[in-house]
Amino acid sequence: MKRDFHAPGRSAVYAANGMAATSMPQATLAALDILRAGGNALDAAIAACAVLGVVEPQSTGIGGDCFCLYAPAGTGKVVALNGSGRAPRGATPEALRAAGLTAMSPTSAHSVTVPGAISAWAALNAAHGRKSLDEILQPAIRYAEEGFHLSARVASDWEGSVGKLSKHAPAAALFLKDGAAYGLGDRFVNPALGRTLRAIGKGGAKAFYEGAIAADMVRTLREAGGTHAEEDFARGATVAEFVDPISRAWRDMEVFQCPPNGSGLLVLMILGLIERLGTAEGGFLSPERFHRHIEAARLAYRDRDAFLADPSQVEVPVARLTSDAYLEKLAKLIRDDRAMPEMPPAGEADWTRHKDTVYLSVVDRDGNACSFINSLFEGFGSGIYAPEAGVMLQNRGFGFRLEEGHPNCIAPDKRPMHTIIPGMVMKDGQALMPYGVMGGHYQPMGQTTFLANHFEYGLDVQEALDAPRLFPREGKVQVEKGIPAAMIDRLNRLGHQCELIDKPHGGGQAILIDRERGCLVGGSDPRKDGCAMGY
Repeated sequence: MKRDFHAPGRSAVYAANGMAATSMPQATLAALDILRAGGNALDAAIAACAVLGVVEPQSTGIGGDCFCLYAPAGTGKVVALNGSGRAPRGATPEALRAAGLTAMSPTSAHSVTVPGAISAWAALNAAHGRKSLDEILQPAIRYAEEGFHLSARVASDWEGSVGKLSKHAPAAALFLKDGAAYGLGDRFVNPALGRTLRAIGKGGAKAFYEGAIAADMVRTLREAGGTHAEEDFARGATVAEFVDPISRAWRDMEVFQCPPNGSGLLVLMILGLIERLGTAEGGFLSPERFHRHIEAARLAYRDRDAFLADPSQVEVPVARLTSDAYLEKLAKLIRDDRAMPEMPPAGEADWTRHKDTVYLSVVDRDGNACSFINSLFEGFGSGIYAPEAGVMLQNRGFGFRLEEGHPNCIAPDKRPMHTIIPGMVMKDGQALMPYGVMGGHYQPMGQTTFLANHFEYGLDVQEALDAPRLFPREGKVQVEKGIPAAMIDRLNRLGHQCELIDKPHGGGQAILIDRERGCLVGGSDPRKDGCAMGY
């Protein structure tokens, strides 16, 4: 498709030597500076992520978790790393119920798992990096100590988080001005975070998980009612682990994901389903296309909520859920003339049994490709801020359940069901595209929508990210304002219940490696403040 230059928007970015696509310009520039100084794609990704943790503090930070897919050039392999943290050893369902919880609360200290990001950065840097963490973290340190000015999306998210930030005095003291959010163009500094980043650069993961920095995080969490101990954080230094990625063939390519406790298996399920349902004659923006995609997602998310958990503590039937035989049966449940009024029980394709769950891309001049995601989960995570460490703590534990016997019930040293998922497309043993679409629970729907937009319906990388989005969630279909009224009417008549949402779905980045032309093609989501740039 040719771009209509009369329409608002932007073109995909083309470059020859290296490229980064992130959700903030400062992070993209930091990544390019590392690449031009001789760093590889992984060095640049960590540098960009560290900057994002400063200038996009509502989305990510060192108090969060990290997943990564890395395709080293010339190996034909995809390396997967799970950098998600675990619950403290005192986090038993009994202890939480004794504290008055009947369900997980997003602003409770009990929803704070020990952050895994720094463990992940250190493990990736040691295994595949060229530059020291000290050098890689310098751009982020400068922004933390010297400040940055809020851009539009960051300011909007900040304003929407005033209620959460007000709940915790140290968070309110730093992140609010007279009880109000920092606004568009305001300058914000976090010198305590700068000091912690300096300590990590010099002392590695141990500087974060032991000593004064860890003690401040533990003290803050204990004061907020948590069961965390310094021993929990000390164990967190080595929580990140390299794991075997999962994948499936799709349209003469292979799509790679991290395994559970991440939600990547949903991407593979949805791709398998929409492939069986066929390409919609009406194109990428047709009711037929979206109806099929919605139904496929409903089935995949149904299974996620029933089975996805920490595989080190419970069995997750990945092979069965992603098998051709199972997906073939699920696809037969989907009809073009109406939405499923109800679905069979999770894990089933019929009613015969049991009648009664921030993203960035970098490619360097050698062809190393990095797909990297790091998150606090919800906006500003738990809203609990450790003031001396300068760390906003995630609320990943909100992904747990308190339901005894459920695979995802909270337990000591357990990882919660995770939403953040980096993606990698390979072809003929070479990286074709590191990509991802952030946005909480939306991510599997977002990734598969983006992939189909580009590879199935022919939109370029930028157009595929620009295209309007929708998402089946909690019995309704959440639609962006860009979805045409006629489309909404048709979906409603098929049996869906559409509702407009205030904020758009997610934000994605992607870099296509065009080997035929010898160039890189990048796109960055307009729903965020970032950009793709290359040199």
